Amino acid sequence: MSDTSTPPTARTRRRFPSFTVQVVLGLALGVLLGWVALRLGPVADGSENWLTTTLDTIGSSFVTLLKAIVPPLVFLAIVASIANLRHVTNAARLAGQTLLWFAVTAAISVAVGIGLGLLFQPGARSTLDPSTGSEPTRTGSWIDFLNGLIPGNFLGLGASTQVEDGTASTSISFNVLQIVVVALVVGIAALRTGKAAEPFLAFNRSALAVVQKVLWWVIRLAPLGTLGLIGKAVATYGWDLLSPLATYAAAIYTGLLVVLLVVYPVILRAHGLHVLSFFRGAWPAIQLAFVSRSSVGTLPVTQRVTERNLGVPSSYASFAVPLGATTKMDGCASIYPAISAIFVAQIFGIDLSVTDYLLIAFVSVVGSAATAGLTGAVVMLTLTLSTLGLPLAGVGLLLAIDPILDMGRTAVNVAGQALVPTVVARREGILDLDRYRSASVEDLFSDDEPVTVVEAQDPAASREPVAVG
Repeated sequence: MSDTSTPPTARTRRRFPSFTVQVVLGLALGVLLGWVALRLGPVADGSENWLTTTLDTIGSSFVTLLKAIVPPLVFLAIVASIANLRHVTNAARLAGQTLLWFAVTAAISVAVGIGLGLLFQPGARSTLDPSTGSEPTRTGSWIDFLNGLIPGNFLGLGASTQVEDGTASTSISFNVLQIVVVALVVGIAALRTGKAAEPFLAFNRSALAVVQKVLWWVIRLAPLGTLGLIGKAVATYGWDLLSPLATYAAAIYTGLLVVLLVVYPVILRAHGLHVLSFFRGAWPAIQLAFVSRSSVGTLPVTQRVTERNLGVPSSYASFAVPLGATTKMDGCASIYPAISAIFVAQIFGIDLSVTDYLLIAFVSVVGSAATAGLTGAVVMLTLTLSTLGLPLAGVGLLLAIDPILDMGRTAVNVAGQALVPTVVARREGILDLDRYRSASVEDLFSDDEPVTVVEAQDPAASREPVAVG
């Protein structure tokens, strides 16, 4: 007589550790292999050894797969969200609250950065020679915001050609902010078209379901991708580069930890949300951001955890998360440029006035949108320095350890991109509290279970009072 107490599928799944354990194992094994690759050193001609190359291939391939999903995911999800929001009476209020909380958290983060910069005095304690700095090849300007908003083509794609040793190579890139703009226009146009657009919206929903299925397959490769990404980072950079800029790096990471572990928890508790539940739910996106150093590459996972783990309605999350991935950067656009600007000013012997500190805060709150078309914290830093009139050559002094700092910066960026939609959904009474309190990492793969949908209801009817302050 056969044993029917345990379904065969359950017995099969127990042969493998949970997804969380797989990611942790990938992280630990990646550090170990990265250390081994670092000890092996480069080969005779100075190129990377076989292990470093293998780790790099594994990690970069995973990020490339994620980035390949981003354009169709963002476009289809935003069009679908606009179609779903047609029955919601406070759609404009949701958008306004999202932008407001983007600004609020950015302002708090830049205040933390300025305070730590004055406390640590990183430039005054550095032994670097200012004359060794070099101006960056890419800089940010306020006109970049307008250029980033206007799509060059329907898909927001761009191409660049480089010639090296007589061989030309062309690479294709995409601008997430432009895709957001195109999707918003198409979605609104579909709504205004009315009944004639229903076949298009039905196709959009079907296409989104297919893209999401492919995405879940890619996300399951996260443990392997984590192994390659963290291994490559350890093998390439190690920690030797930190010594000349130890105080500066300590100030940056202290600021990141204060925002991540103090500011964000305070905001969550002020809205009656359990802190550990948030970090448990957002952990897959935060850890992937740390090792991949790419908010855009992490975007599919961020949106997934925001909907599936944190209980934010998909109709709202599919708008807020892509927008946050391009304009919500507490690590790269607030903490980092604030401390770095103070470092550059101190190392060049320039005194900053109260007006200068206010300018740093202004650029950090507003400037992240201005550099959305040119991604990267270095671009944001150049915008801050040029606004203050500080020498751009100071950027060259910091580039040596930028990859090490970028890991922490991106993790905080992504945590904030998941935090704001969660807080806004809670304030508007549309957050699925049961899902928020009970979700685990494994819920990312419960594909057969529908995500909470509240877009066809008026949120005001079921809104719970929230104690703030």
